[in-house]
Amino acid sequence: MKMTVRKSSARGHADHGWLKSQHTFSFADYYDPKHMGFRSLRVINEDHVAAGGGFSTHPHRDMEIFSYLVAGTLEHKDSMGNGRQLKPGQIQLMSAGSGVTHSEFNPSREEQVHLLQIWIMPHTQGLKPSYTEWHPQPETENDTKVLVISPDGRDHSAIIHQDAEVYRVRLKAGSSISHNLHAGRGLWLQLISGKASAAGFSLEAGDAISSEFSGSLSIVANEDCEALLFDLA
Repeated sequence: MKMTVRKSSARGHADHGWLKSQHTFSFADYYDPKHMGFRSLRVINEDHVAAGGGFSTHPHRDMEIFSYLVAGTLEHKDSMGNGRQLKPGQIQLMSAGSGVTHSEFNPSREEQVHLLQIWIMPHTQGLKPSYTEWHPQPETENDTKVLVISPDGRDHSAIIHQDAEVYRVRLKAGSSISHNLHAGRGLWLQLISGKASAAGFSLEAGDAISSEFSGSLSIVANEDCEALLFDLA
């Protein structure tokens, strides 16, 4: 497979004091016309939110927005009446649809929150807003590759309004997985922690690798690592 690497050090960066964020794609004050998104994948922000910090109530529309918690606790409230606290390894998925407001807050007085916030464009505009979560299932908690988001909700995955599949990858040092990408689709692998090798490239935390060519990608852990893998129409 022909692959393209997006190094962590090349990402956009924002420091607001209470929020330190790295932007894989153009976002807010960071603009790079060469990195506006990948297929339906529009935003991957790696955020560190200081104790007591958070995003005050703000609006969204026509976007599938999900957060993956790496460390700490994230408190979510929205105009649909949802109020939840997310823990590491869990995902919250909000379909903004025709319009919704929400806030995200770090309720801890001591610990920062580390998360990935991801936006995927929906297949249809003006949908009814909705909210769901994905929590690890006991029977798959130790699996190396787990489907966490899909358009049909199979295997206990959260449902997204787009032809997009998202997998959580967790590998112990020396172990590996493979993923087959079918013709007409694109793959994006975002390494969250650890070190890995894929298609001859060495990847470190924050790095990403992508392809729009069909084939099989093998990912080998050089040390314990965690990643999200996107398979997109």
